[in-house]
Amino acid sequence: MPEKDEKDEKTAKAPQKHDTRMLDPRSLRGLAHPLRIQLLRTLRHQGPATASRLAERLGESSGATSYHLRQLAAHGFVEDDPALGKGRERWWKAVQQGISWDESLYHDPDPEVRGAADLLLHEVATNHTQELSTWIATRDDWPDGWAGASDMSDFTLRLPPGALRELTARMHALIDEYRDAPEAEAPDAARVRLHLHAFPQRED
Repeated sequence: MPEKDEKDEKTAKAPQKHDTRMLDPRSLRGLAHPLRIQLLRTLRHQGPATASRLAERLGESSGATSYHLRQLAAHGFVEDDPALGKGRERWWKAVQQGISWDESLYHDPDPEVRGAADLLLHEVATNHTQELSTWIATRDDWPDGWAGASDMSDFTLRLPPGALRELTARMHALIDEYRDAPEAEAPDAARVRLHLHAFPQRED
């Protein structure tokens, strides 16, 4: 199994509560930068960290991570973690564990807002591809059982938009049932990533 950073494991675990930030045009523009998206994702998945630690993980300069962390803080995505900071060492943590936005942002009259939505969606899609590729490349490093338990399925249905909304909502509700399930504390439990993609496709 992949090695863990012992300090992170003991002192910087991500919060368990799943809360979601509803984006508006201003906060969407504030988030829509590739490095800011990476920083926020890392803080959510791996817990609080300093700008220098994040720079090492992401292959960036500490000056760049410090600047973009401050920008994320200005828009309410991250904040100081005083429980971990010592002296001048500044630790950052994610304020929320997820984001969502109203579909009206796709049609906002401001082209910068529409462009920010496109950038964010492409970054999310790229990250999903990277995560899946990493799993495929490292699946032999995991204990027996994980390869068979993982899933790479796709389905084709014929649905109107309303039925697709209902299907997505029901799947989200089912996933939520497992967030605080007793199985989460099992000795062989690990963080599991679920990707849900649902979209219409032209019939040629």
